[in-house]
Amino acid sequence: MLKKRIIVCLDVKDGRTTKGVKFQNNVDIGDPVEMAAEYYRQGVDELVFYDIMASARGRGPILDLIARVASQVFIPFCVGGGIGTLDDIRSTILAGAEKISLNSQAVKNPDLISQGARVFGNQCIVLGMDAARDENMPSGYRVYINGGRVATELDAREWALKAVKLGAGEIVLNSIDADGTRQGYELNLTRMISEAVDVPVIASGGGGTVAHLADVFKEGKADAALIASMVHSGDYTVGSIKDELRKLDVPVRL
Repeated sequence: MLKKRIIVCLDVKDGRTTKGVKFQNNVDIGDPVEMAAEYYRQGVDELVFYDIMASARGRGPILDLIARVASQVFIPFCVGGGIGTLDDIRSTILAGAEKISLNSQAVKNPDLISQGARVFGNQCIVLGMDAARDENMPSGYRVYINGGRVATELDAREWALKAVKLGAGEIVLNSIDADGTRQGYELNLTRMISEAVDVPVIASGGGGTVAHLADVFKEGKADAALIASMVHSGDYTVGSIKDELRKLDVPVRL
């Protein structure tokens, strides 16, 4: 059985790590460079850096900050936020990212997925998807962009399938309804997308306890889980999470 990955997410606003609930009421929680170094020491499998204001403000990635974070970690490092052109992808990779997360920009210009995959490889291109429950959509979930602020006409399942067909090699699936609540991942949404596509799905939004991670791996069929509040709060370390998951028969990397 493939080992499950634990990925820490740093949401960055104005150069500082921030955390909110359902994309609102964000508070400053620290320096992303120092935090990245600490989570690397704790044994995190991968790190994700999201510039949560870049697309909304219409600007590109903060390359100098990305380079400083990348210098602290020697694991796969994924960057998202404001990456809207092939040049943005190239410069972000040159700054130290192994993977590029395309979210709002992919919705606005789906060709960016296929162009990025063709030039840099499918393994480099990650679809970031923010979805919320909506009974008017075929799958029951609607896709949102610009940090969850703008509703689209895209159905979550249909968009996932299209993005993978275009060349996305992985999907980070964030439930807006569960984001920051620490009440558990959206198992129904995660399982539906995991069963629909043939690329890894990373569950995001709602992780609060180790049992929540075990649930999303076993019931949600996720390949990896994104965590933030659990470790940012100091309630857990990456190591303690992995120790508890092993006791729950979830295969993780030591």
